[in-house]
Amino acid sequence: MFVLAHLGHGTFAPLQLAPLTLTGILYALGVHRLAGTTRAVSGLRQTSFWSGLFLIFVALASPIGHVADELVWVHMIEHLLIGDIAPLLLVLGVTGPLLAPALRIRWIDRLRVLANPLVALPVWALSLYVWHVPFMYENAVRHEGVHALQHLCFVVFGTNMWMALVGPLPKPAWFGNFARLGYVLAVRLIGAVLGNVLVFGGRSFYHAVYAPGELFWHTSASGDQTAAGAIMMVEGSFVTIGLFCWLFLRAASEGEERQALMDLAGDRGVALTEARAARAVAAGRGADLRARIEGGPPEPPPGPA
Repeated sequence: MFVLAHLGHGTFAPLQLAPLTLTGILYALGVHRLAGTTRAVSGLRQTSFWSGLFLIFVALASPIGHVADELVWVHMIEHLLIGDIAPLLLVLGVTGPLLAPALRIRWIDRLRVLANPLVALPVWALSLYVWHVPFMYENAVRHEGVHALQHLCFVVFGTNMWMALVGPLPKPAWFGNFARLGYVLAVRLIGAVLGNVLVFGGRSFYHAVYAPGELFWHTSASGDQTAAGAIMMVEGSFVTIGLFCWLFLRAASEGEERQALMDLAGDRGVALTEARAARAVAAGRGADLRARIEGGPPEPPPGPA
């Protein structure tokens, strides 16, 4: 009964829940603005976004947030929810038209450079590793303000990392399906290295702050940390498999759409190179190109009577 009562303690973290609430309000307003138009946000995308917000809420306000200060492996679950899975769901839930009003603000538009894969990946990796340095990690556990900053970094940089891969912003011309495959492998390798350090590091890195919790839950420091590393690697494996499936289906779909555009252009007598069709499809503008092709070439001027 004592353990159940202990688990019943939720976590009220206004510094962390306030941005979550604001994000939900802004998203709902954006969805309402586009409703009834050709740019309306699909139900599947909305479900994805709200699921991401819900996972963050659960990680912060449920017993997970409470026990995360007592056990490393529970803290790892919290971090994976708010820094990896939830950001992926958030990115899958947004569209270009939803982001358009924000991107009209000059200083926000300039931040788009952060979503370049060559920037997003190292920034995310730096945040991940810095916050797992014992000094930084332990201070986050001890101080609510630092903890809020840590979680904000995980959400923001995690979202930006996935935005570079699956987000609606334009991608560099070189970032095709093979480059995306390499990106996914790099993300998972970075996470796997940290997971292996936690499993095979040879010592407990965070025992100073987790000793009381490990004593309460009757677990050893090494077992606690090893479980955290294992959870990180298993979660990464499942996400990687899912993303590989997505890349395969995307490549097949893009190939079919590209060929359909080429065939349509040939039937309508419209000049269209395969490279241009590939760029349009990769940027998600295949429908726009189809509409222009269906408009057909300009009518020739009438000849003499």
